[in-house]
Amino acid sequence: MRLLLMSDTHLPKRAKKLPEQLLEEIPRADVVVHAGDWVDTDTLDLLESRSRRLLAVYGNNDGPALRARLPEVARAELGGLRFGVIHETGPAQGREKRCAERFPDLDVLVFGHSHIPWDTTAPTGLRLLNPGSPTDRRRQPHCTYMTATADDGLLTEVALHRLPPR
Repeated sequence: MRLLLMSDTHLPKRAKKLPEQLLEEIPRADVVVHAGDWVDTDTLDLLESRSRRLLAVYGNNDGPALRARLPEVARAELGGLRFGVIHETGPAQGREKRCAERFPDLDVLVFGHSHIPWDTTAPTGLRLLNPGSPTDRRRQPHCTYMTATADDGLLTEVALHRLPPR
């Protein structure tokens, strides 16, 4: 099962549209995961219409229209793994311990908010992934997103993709 992970698209404030490279990945993915801060409903409509399956949450910058359509936390079994998606996990220091305590029933937690790519594993085995942002690099050298494969209870081929400057 091929996964496409993104977060913090912030459209149309940080960019007018999603990067072409990211849009080209959507039909290749079995599941598209978005960890919040959409800002506009048009991006949600676009991903819902182009994705085979969308697993998504709202973020702190998402207003009532998005909050009415999306949960704060989403969960799904994908490729034999228990996935969770949330926008914000708090400060980097202590993140693994905090998330492992909050989500003891998950194998993988995808999150956003910081725009900083993150890939770590808690002592409990919980894998934490933040794909960064495809539209707002903040203090990072590149805008980013992730892909991964979930199959038979294993998460493999986790890759961070850098997007060219706009």
